[in-house]
Amino acid sequence: MDAKTILKEMTLEEKAAFCSGRDYWHTKEIERLDVPDVMMCDGPHGLRKQLGEGDHLGINKSIETVCYPSASALASSFDRQVMRKLGEALGEECQAEAVSMLLGPGLNIKRSPLCGRNFEYFSEDPYLAGELGSAYVESLQKKGIAACVKHFACNNQETKRMTGDSVVDERTLHEIYLAAFENVVKKGGTRGVMCAYNAVNGEFCAENKALLTDILRGQWGYKGFVVTDWGAVKDRAKGISAGLDLEMPGGPHATGEELVKAVKDGSLSETELDRAVLRILEFVLKAAEEKQENVTIDRENCRRISRELSGECAVLLKNENVLPLGRDKRIAFIGEFAQNPRYQGAGSSHINVPHAVSALEAAGDKNVIYARGYDIHMEEGDPALVNEAVAVAADADIAVVFAGLPDAFEIEGCDRQDMQMPRNQNELIHKVAEVNKNTVVVLYGGAPVELEWREQVAGILCMYLGGEQSGAATVDVLYGTVNPSGHLAETWPVKLADNPSFLNFPGEDGVVTYAEGVFVGYRYYDKKEMQVAWPFGFGLSYTDFAYHNLRIDKSRMCDTDTLLVQCDVTNTGSCFGKTVMQLYVRDVESTVRRPIRELKGFEKIGLDAGETKTVSFVLDKRAFAYYEPRCQDWFMESGEFVIEIGKSSREICQSISVSVEGTTMLSFTITENTTIGQLMKHPKGAEFVKKMMASGSTANTETMGDGSEKMVQQMVLEMPLGALVSYGRMTKEQLEGTIRMLNG
Repeated sequence: MDAKTILKEMTLEEKAAFCSGRDYWHTKEIERLDVPDVMMCDGPHGLRKQLGEGDHLGINKSIETVCYPSASALASSFDRQVMRKLGEALGEECQAEAVSMLLGPGLNIKRSPLCGRNFEYFSEDPYLAGELGSAYVESLQKKGIAACVKHFACNNQETKRMTGDSVVDERTLHEIYLAAFENVVKKGGTRGVMCAYNAVNGEFCAENKALLTDILRGQWGYKGFVVTDWGAVKDRAKGISAGLDLEMPGGPHATGEELVKAVKDGSLSETELDRAVLRILEFVLKAAEEKQENVTIDRENCRRISRELSGECAVLLKNENVLPLGRDKRIAFIGEFAQNPRYQGAGSSHINVPHAVSALEAAGDKNVIYARGYDIHMEEGDPALVNEAVAVAADADIAVVFAGLPDAFEIEGCDRQDMQMPRNQNELIHKVAEVNKNTVVVLYGGAPVELEWREQVAGILCMYLGGEQSGAATVDVLYGTVNPSGHLAETWPVKLADNPSFLNFPGEDGVVTYAEGVFVGYRYYDKKEMQVAWPFGFGLSYTDFAYHNLRIDKSRMCDTDTLLVQCDVTNTGSCFGKTVMQLYVRDVESTVRRPIRELKGFEKIGLDAGETKTVSFVLDKRAFAYYEPRCQDWFMESGEFVIEIGKSSREICQSISVSVEGTTMLSFTITENTTIGQLMKHPKGAEFVKKMMASGSTANTETMGDGSEKMVQQMVLEMPLGALVSYGRMTKEQLEGTIRMLNG
């Protein structure tokens, strides 16, 4: 039977019960109607399938499997192909383990570097997050496994995450915090969306009709089902009415009695309940249809993929002629992370790995000496460990210090208190750099840190949390087997206080105001012309690239056109490498506050030494538009825009202008308080102002001093229409008639 036929056969009690899970990870079976149960599991960078009784926080043991790089690392690849490889690998593992839905990817924006779960999220930029998320979802679902993007929406901190209220204006909500979800719904075709614990503008996400129905289904056309974050339900009937479908986790208590009562007393219509049941049925039946039998997994191949992906994500932040390491050099590996790697975050995404490869193990027979240097479980330095490390560093050609954030510093459920690294690691790096000028620091962690020794060392390599093969991938990059090609998916500020959310994170009394608006990450730092440690999009290579010959297929376009942008790139160095060509769009002059530039395209390109390739981008209206609350849609203003090609948001290599014409005019109600300047943006207003100014006398600025002409022009623009009566330019009746005409 199909879903609609089954729905007609279900009793009210069956329908109500079906809207909750059977247990922590399964939907309910309806045996008499041949409806099977299906399993969901945590991801998104590995399969966390629990054995026996399940729980959401990873307390009970899960199966041994492969841990891939986390989202913070994956985003640094700037590579859709990396995401496709990951999605395919995870899809095959899910089929082998009879898992029908993987809970991921996480699309929440990195508003603050302090969010304890940032290692699970992609970026501060919604376009990058949406494009990478779409590639992941598409490839996963091609393997017959449903994706469930999370956490919808504005779940940008762990502090009071289950009860907090994110207060955000409409434009910021759509441009920054919803755009990645929109991309993955429309382009990626995700079959699942997980609503967040928190409230948005006073309404909990699990009961938020504006999010779950008006935007998700109405504006975006989403056809899948919505599941709660585990334990996010507040009012079950209100949630169903708002557009929620499945409550998780389930269990013996989840009988649906509350929903039966709500239908019977009229507070919930049976039509609304049927709508939710139908969506869940469609998911379950499709999952059963796509389930593959007798799938086996080659774990060794999965580990090879994990190592490859980790190498693609490595970001070389600094290199003063010290990398790659020469095999004839005597190298010191210093730091406990060299032997005991940090490669994933803690919480619901934690993968049970039988063995993680360390850098020391991967170095094999290379000329490497090791010193522990610090204890990862301590903040204070151990003099004996430090002295040993300094002696080893002094005796080496190059010292490589493995450092970063221990597990306890960034975990689900808790936000970081600062951006500091452990004191013992900072002390160690200072002392090693004093005795060896060729000191390289390898960083592990899910988010930016303040680097007080940044100018003192010769090289810095950021591996983020690169999965169980991160140690091997680190050695690949250090020795040049892999040429680093990662670029930062988030700005690294000099200090925490520079972050735009600093004064409004994590909020007070459970309420956090997103006062920075659309100026998140590089949108803020670049607008402020603020010094940063490293800008968004930054990343070095062992070779060099030159961008040239930027061109567009038309110099003028309207909002129904597309624009073809092409640019050439040449590897001007001596070895194969990959570069990320980044396309930004800049509005030269806007009537609303906009960032200096915004990422609207990116491509990762591999080139042999001396090779040249052409990279193409296609831009449509959305690349030039901002979200306009007055029309509740994306709006493109007419005017000049600049297409910029860069290696980061701060290193723009090529630029070209295009004139765009918006065919949609904003309408608004004119009142006596509407200013002349505002009226000039009205479809009929500009002509009226022109006639009015032509018919009246002008002010004598000669007697008013230097600059008076500019003063008068500004005063006129800011003058409300009501002042025209006060200044005798028209009568009250004439003004009222004019307003009626303009509004007509």
